[in-house]
Amino acid sequence: MRKHIVAGNWKMNNGLIQTETLISELKQQEKTSDAEVMIAPSFTNLWHAFEATRQYDIEVVAQNMHFSEKGAYTGEVSAGMLKSLGIKTVILGHSERRAYYNETDQSLAKKVDAALANNMRIIFCFGEELSDRKAGRQEDVVEHQIKAALFHLNASAFEHIVLAYEPVWAIGTGETASPEQAQDMHAFIRKTLENTYGKNVSESVSILYGGSVKPANAKEIFSKPDVDGGLIGGASLNAEDFFAIVNAF
Repeated sequence: MRKHIVAGNWKMNNGLIQTETLISELKQQEKTSDAEVMIAPSFTNLWHAFEATRQYDIEVVAQNMHFSEKGAYTGEVSAGMLKSLGIKTVILGHSERRAYYNETDQSLAKKVDAALANNMRIIFCFGEELSDRKAGRQEDVVEHQIKAALFHLNASAFEHIVLAYEPVWAIGTGETASPEQAQDMHAFIRKTLENTYGKNVSESVSILYGGSVKPANAKEIFSKPDVDGGLIGGASLNAEDFFAIVNAF
């Protein structure tokens, strides 16, 4: 059975004091759904967040990692370093990493391999730009991104992978794909998996929606049969809003 997951990507927000405050507020919220809850603070606050949530049903995850285990890569962090802190899940391929830091399908495939070699779970992100959507190329773009970075893997690897569909035109813009658009794309993604790996794999992989999910629209989006949760940006920086989304299941 697929897992419901709500992951909060804090991006480059919150220093130590703000992180302490937000985590304290998160721990006071009542969870009424079966969804897994994840938060992704900045690298500088990972250890503190991990320690602060150790006794709570909140998993701390990383926003990114390098594909090498060590070396002369100033400013980078390896899978082994994350594991040494107790971090077991990493977000890879976020649209902002692709757009601002030139992450490619090839480099992401290497990151995927490195994470799996370290027994980490991956939230793998992908999605189309507005120009792709307007040109009707959204399925071609999504299919290419998934296949280029993931389809060299064995079927068993997908036990450790969560997919996150990000319509890039709906991130931080206030625009949101309609629940029907989200469902259509999620169904296409699941069918793409099935065509290569079979129904057992396609029906076991959680697919999250990552396009401006808010308390007001979460329930309707999450009600769609192929939407298994959300990768939440801005709304994850407010404890009440975030748990309203968590509890939308």
